[in-house]
Amino acid sequence: MKKIAIFFFIVFSIHSFSQETNEDAWLFLKDKPNASDYIENPTRMLSQRAIDRRNKLNINLDITDVPIDENYYNQLKNETTITILGKSKWLNAIHIQGTQTAINGLQTNFNFIQIIEFADKTLNTGSKIIGKKNTVNHQNKFKNTQENLNYGAAENQIKMLKGDYLHQAGLTGENQIIAVIDAGFPNVNTLQAFKRLRDNNQILGGYNFADRNTNFYTRHNHGTNVLSTIGGYLENQFIGTAPDAKFYLFISEIAETETVLEETLWVEAAEKADSLGVDVINTSLGYSTFDNPKHNYTYADMDGKTTFISRGAEIAANKGMLVVNSAGNSGNDSWKFITAPADAPSIITVGAVDVNKNISSFSSFGPSYDGRIKPEILAQGTASSVIHHNDGNIVAYSGTSFSSPIMAGLIACLNDSEVFFVLKSATTKNLNDYLKEAIYKSADRYNNPTDQHGYGIPDFEVAFNYYGSVFSVEENFLNNLKISPNPTSTNFKIEGYVGDLESYKLALYDVLGKEINQFKNIDNNIIDISNLKKGLYILKISKGKTRKTLKIIKQ
Repeated sequence: MKKIAIFFFIVFSIHSFSQETNEDAWLFLKDKPNASDYIENPTRMLSQRAIDRRNKLNINLDITDVPIDENYYNQLKNETTITILGKSKWLNAIHIQGTQTAINGLQTNFNFIQIIEFADKTLNTGSKIIGKKNTVNHQNKFKNTQENLNYGAAENQIKMLKGDYLHQAGLTGENQIIAVIDAGFPNVNTLQAFKRLRDNNQILGGYNFADRNTNFYTRHNHGTNVLSTIGGYLENQFIGTAPDAKFYLFISEIAETETVLEETLWVEAAEKADSLGVDVINTSLGYSTFDNPKHNYTYADMDGKTTFISRGAEIAANKGMLVVNSAGNSGNDSWKFITAPADAPSIITVGAVDVNKNISSFSSFGPSYDGRIKPEILAQGTASSVIHHNDGNIVAYSGTSFSSPIMAGLIACLNDSEVFFVLKSATTKNLNDYLKEAIYKSADRYNNPTDQHGYGIPDFEVAFNYYGSVFSVEENFLNNLKISPNPTSTNFKIEGYVGDLESYKLALYDVLGKEINQFKNIDNNIIDISNLKKGLYILKISKGKTRKTLKIIKQ
């Protein structure tokens, strides 16, 4: 009898254990032991273009740029009780799946794990049960309303924003790189509307994070439609908002499901975009409900700092990329609010209007849960002119999925202005903040924003002129400053300054933004750098509110 009882207990225990379901969780790690090695050798983690973008925007490299420690990662990869699905260097986190028991046991075995965060918030300490229901309908995940064939209709969506003013000024995004993070790009490699991009080598590459391979001309057609509003071109019929920009195409969305893994994949894609020196990210995606209702978010989570994707999006913006995101199409639903990552504070969230500038009823509402204005701005999202993903015809689709890239393309054009390029080295403020300020202040409801309109419809002609006028009252006596010889092996001389050089502040920085020296009591305007290692250095010269940045090559 005793043996039978023991046998029954063992069988029952095995059966109970086998019923334990797999959970999603993020492991946040304590540190990055080899961070100094990467910081001292930035090209190990970032392209030169990415480093140059940081320097232009006065953004220093830091520990978030450093990859996850390889030793930590490999230890977890060899752990048979869990499966690794993704990772983020910015958040120093690894996305895993496993049973709750297995995941909770990891902190005992691996002392480098700081926090475990379950996607099911009821499994986290002090969490609350989310009672929100979820209706799965993946066929309509990117539902568009096809209105009619409309050749040449791109004119309205561009001129509504005065994007034609930028184009006439020669600002078509030529020096900008845009990353489109979406659900797939089938037929971009064959359709006539993208032939100009292909012929001019404007598609620089991409990656399919959903399938972990290099085939990004696959999966859902949503990304193809989105890309067309920025970079599509059919002579005398259709033009995107930034036809001369270059592009990276990233797939992070798995259209047939809705899981928190897509948040992690998006952050991975944004990190890759940053490392490649991307200037603008467009993402027409949003997350609030999932196949597993226990993972659903509430409006209270739309505070810009709760969801994994919004935390990543905020870092992306702080790295110097202009991140543009659709507000969402929930304006008519019981959930009428913006979704993540549209709630992130530093990204540009775009709602939708129709051809007559009336708000699209489906355009999601703000504000963010903590009271910030979201969306900030609007573009045409009802009957937007789009290239059809199969036959390449011009059709009219509706959704903030299209108002966002229409806006992103013009933001790239504005960012490409020579005026702004010069000014980037003449101010202590991050120029992306000035650019966003100019766009917001140009909008038609700036002085009377609403929860659905935000600041309204921007005017890029006004934004362009406003942005330049911010600096028109500043002194310009630094414009003629130069150094020679450059490159140099010993010293250089400062030329072209006005007045006494002692009234200027001069400081030398390395490419990581670390200050090496400040120069005072300079004899004969000559600065000796013979003691420095070979490489690139940055000399920042300032007086009052103005500043100039000069590059020096030490041979």
